[in-house]
Amino acid sequence: MQLEIVTPDKKVFQGEVTEATFPGASGAFQVLNNHAPIVSALAKGAVSFTTKEGKQSMIVDGGVVEVKNNVIVVLAEKVVG
Repeated sequence: MQLEIVTPDKKVFQGEVTEATFPGASGAFQVLNNHAPIVSALAKGAVSFTTKEGKQSMIVDGGVVEVKNNVIVVLAEKVVG
């Protein structure tokens, strides 16, 4: 799957991932390959994902995530770590 994490200032991450976990506004959720299309608001919390280099994580300060056709786009208000 392709994951792209973008803030108003810059592209924070773009690459291939095998899974990703998000702090949804109604609770955390995980996205795996061939996930159904979804758009969800994000709360402040950790976005974690697994690349071939291993597990990575960053804290987002809210935003929106869209999943469609194995492409995940995160529009984060801000990445704080």
